[in-house]
Amino acid sequence: MKTKQYEELLEPMEQELVQMARWAKATGERICVLLEGRDTAGKGGTIKAISQRLNPRQCRVVALSKPGDTERTQWYFQRYVPHLPAAGEIVLFDRSWYNRAGVEKVMGFADDAQVTKFLHEAPIFERLLVDDGIRLFKYWLSAGQEAQEERFAERLVDPLKRWKLSPIDLASRTKYAEYSAAREAMFAATHTQHAPWTVVDYNDQKHGRLTLIRDLLDRLPDTHVPEEPLDWPELGHPPLEEEFALLQPIALFPLED
Repeated sequence: MKTKQYEELLEPMEQELVQMARWAKATGERICVLLEGRDTAGKGGTIKAISQRLNPRQCRVVALSKPGDTERTQWYFQRYVPHLPAAGEIVLFDRSWYNRAGVEKVMGFADDAQVTKFLHEAPIFERLLVDDGIRLFKYWLSAGQEAQEERFAERLVDPLKRWKLSPIDLASRTKYAEYSAAREAMFAATHTQHAPWTVVDYNDQKHGRLTLIRDLLDRLPDTHVPEEPLDWPELGHPPLEEEFALLQPIALFPLED
């Protein structure tokens, strides 16, 4: 999809997202969106498309690093609970508790017993969230190996994107089939009526973003909330000129005459 067409289609959805945020604030709704998928699938770009027009104090992005020594001794879901949305908030998880069923399983960071325990507990944990009123959306961004290889290559040659590459990313290139098997096992255990998975084709990332955002908006109830008129008083005087002293830069090295 061409960038111009993408931007034209995204703009009215951005207005709907702003309306969604106003509705959530007015009603106290809690919205939690999990974005999962292979490396390079497009999670970061999707999060930016959803959040860039929203108040960052209301719409939070959660992208946790690997657990520390203390966190590894906690109940697995414990480190995610503090990041769940409060009333009026929208939380976007750039990867979530499903790390355990994906990268941790495939790369050997979690043993079979831990993964089995997670797959049993995840639907129960999510049932508690949904029953408490959180609107939970789980998206899997799907991209084929050919698209993934192209994006890895782009990151490798682009200095501005190279930070996105990690040893885990490089190792994942040889484990494409293992990740597929782990994903299918995850779907089988955690695709439930109260918290279903939605798979979105992300071989074309721009089209994928539009598809996901449209689906998210369509699955919410009527979010129309009349916008209160803003009473904008007159200033009462002409604009004032600010007076300030000219600040001289602090030289790190002696200045030459």
